[in-house]
Amino acid sequence: MNVLLVEDEKRIAGFVKKGLAEQGFQVDHVADGDEALERMLSRPYDAIVLDIMLPGRDGLSVLRQFRKKGHAAPVILLTARSALDERVEGLNAGADDYLTKPFYVEELVARLHAVIRRASDEPMSLLRAGEVAVNVLTREVTVGGEPVKLTAREFGLLEYMMRNPGRVYTRTQLLEHVWGYDFDPSTNLVDVHIQRLRKKVSPDKDNPLIETIRGVGYRVRKGG
Repeated sequence: MNVLLVEDEKRIAGFVKKGLAEQGFQVDHVADGDEALERMLSRPYDAIVLDIMLPGRDGLSVLRQFRKKGHAAPVILLTARSALDERVEGLNAGADDYLTKPFYVEELVARLHAVIRRASDEPMSLLRAGEVAVNVLTREVTVGGEPVKLTAREFGLLEYMMRNPGRVYTRTQLLEHVWGYDFDPSTNLVDVHIQRLRKKVSPDKDNPLIETIRGVGYRVRKGG
């Protein structure tokens, strides 16, 4: 899942970015309100973690403009403020949730999963395709009930494609959403990871879970 972190305090930003990356999130970071709004309007994010006190445009102003433009991506506000009226102001501006500093990264991760789940109308955090099950919260994968170990990148690939079985993803889309690249590295990076992942989640080689769409990309087979 792609998350934009907007935080001007370097120590907090580094800590949060590292913690989210360890939980499998692809994190972009900016430290300025004006740059944040530009990113939020130009790139699709699954969620945004937005500090209120920022250089340039403040977080609440960024959020109001973002909602005014019709964007619905969930936003969690971060702030040192704790007064009730200020929390209400943030929620009225269009925030989906609110976290007061200091906070535990584990709590932020849980809240991100909750707001993303609500935004996608996904009733459960468990994704299934045939005999493959992916628990997004515990990051556990099973095939036929047996646990399978995946690398963080393999998990990201599988989770991303299993959210929409049958949908074909180009290599460019996978590079952007799973690796966070906005350029073509001119390598077979995606193909190599898909081959490794396919071996782990497709015991039946003649009927693989992940299909190759020649000349286009890959998809998770609908119905498993």
